[in-house]
Amino acid sequence: MQEHPNVIAVQDALDAAGATGQVRILPDAVHTAAAAAEALGVTVGQIANSLIFAADGDPLLVLTSGAHRVDTAKVAAVLGAAAVRRATPEFVREHTGQPIGGVAPLGHPKPVRTLVDTALAQYDEIWAAGGVPRAVFPTTFAELVRITAGTPAEVA
Repeated sequence: MQEHPNVIAVQDALDAAGATGQVRILPDAVHTAAAAAEALGVTVGQIANSLIFAADGDPLLVLTSGAHRVDTAKVAAVLGAAAVRRATPEFVREHTGQPIGGVAPLGHPKPVRTLVDTALAQYDEIWAAGGVPRAVFPTTFAELVRITAGTPAEVA
């Protein structure tokens, strides 16, 4: 699994960005923040869920704490968008090259506009997906904002 093209793309992007984390492969797929937290022995709030939305038709990545649900009206207001909707699996794969449940914050074919949940700042270590449902990597809030060129925002 470490040789999966998505995992390699994510690790290459981390390395190119000067990130400190290494992609780690878990024994089983973790399709939810709760499952990831349990597998890693951390709180659910430390999981950075990577959620793709269509904001006025354009892809938007929202990295939110696993303890939250994204408020699409709040996100639309932050962006000045008329509509923010959850993306279809096909839209997600088209814009990230990755499957739902494994979407990483980076390693996509093209950069995706990104919002980073300010609630993640309270944790010294957070975990994000690594391109497939069994892959994760550790990072920090500041590093996540930097490596994604994301905008910190209240999203829940």
